[in-house]
Amino acid sequence: MKAGIVGLPNVGKSTLFNCLSNAKAQSANFPFCTIEPNIGVVNVPDSRLQKLEAIVHPERVLPATVEIVDIAGLVKGASKGEGLGNQFLGNIRETDAILHVLRCFDNDNIVHVDGSVDPIRDKETIDMELQLKDLETVDKKLDKVIRAAKTGNKEAQKEESALMKVKLGLEAGVSVRAIALSDDERKEFVKPLQFITDKPVMYVCNVDEEAAVTGNEYVERVKAAVANEKAEIVVLAVGTEADITELETYEERQMFLEDLGLSEPGSAKLIRVAYRLLDLETYFTAGVKEVRAWTIPVGATAPQAAGVIHTDFEKGFIRAEVISYDDYIAYGSEAKVKEAGKMRVEGKDYIVQDGDVMHFRFNV
Repeated sequence: MKAGIVGLPNVGKSTLFNCLSNAKAQSANFPFCTIEPNIGVVNVPDSRLQKLEAIVHPERVLPATVEIVDIAGLVKGASKGEGLGNQFLGNIRETDAILHVLRCFDNDNIVHVDGSVDPIRDKETIDMELQLKDLETVDKKLDKVIRAAKTGNKEAQKEESALMKVKLGLEAGVSVRAIALSDDERKEFVKPLQFITDKPVMYVCNVDEEAAVTGNEYVERVKAAVANEKAEIVVLAVGTEADITELETYEERQMFLEDLGLSEPGSAKLIRVAYRLLDLETYFTAGVKEVRAWTIPVGATAPQAAGVIHTDFEKGFIRAEVISYDDYIAYGSEAKVKEAGKMRVEGKDYIVQDGDVMHFRFNV
């Protein structure tokens, strides 16, 4: 799964990306690798892994990951190809969620592309470019659908009705994710078109050090402006996070965080929220070879979860042996969980719960 970092030039996108890319920003077992200059794979911080490791003593521990893409700064006119517009819009279409960085701090030494600090105006600039691109998409589709609807095709008439709602919403400056549509309309007619503004979004309010814990007036304005979007909001002092990554030891970084009144780096919180934004959850496998976190969509069945390990596991699924994470920790070993009768055997219809520790039986 990919989350793309977007925003105007000079709002802190690349600094944020570099924070995430620096393994020192988290604990020692929070690595990052770069696939391309602007793509990185970041581990999802999960304290449950450490607790399972302490019980099982495996040879290795493998956390879940999210791919983060640093997308070139957007400018007005990107939808018409201005600046790196076409490249930007191509990159963002390939992501599953958007991390939209907004400048929420004053600093005369950092020039704003529009001459003054106004996160709502910045948000609207990017929203408008993305909405214009989505408007092109819906207009192209509507041309075909309207012709089919005129022949009396009932399905085409339903699709026309849904897409007209999208078109009118976009023309009014409303992103697709905030347009009032029925669940069926979204599933059947909207999702297949992969509208950019239908992607889940997290607004990253980049503040100065003083506002790292409590936020500021800019942040409050952002919260009010996005209230109808079902968006996530994270407040992050990106410059301060960059300073923390420069410290040599874990202890020094923890002391710095405590001085600021923070319990963990904001970037760790951001990654967890991105994971939630993508509608993902985690199950674990735990054995002497490895303790591992596996990523699945919320609502996945046991065979689908097995298929994440290997497609043969899904094809030949027989059953899953399941221990809840809380039971695993409470009893202190798999053997004791079994003795207490707390291990469950689940079939093909079982919906995996976040934190389940699972072992699959299969036959190919």
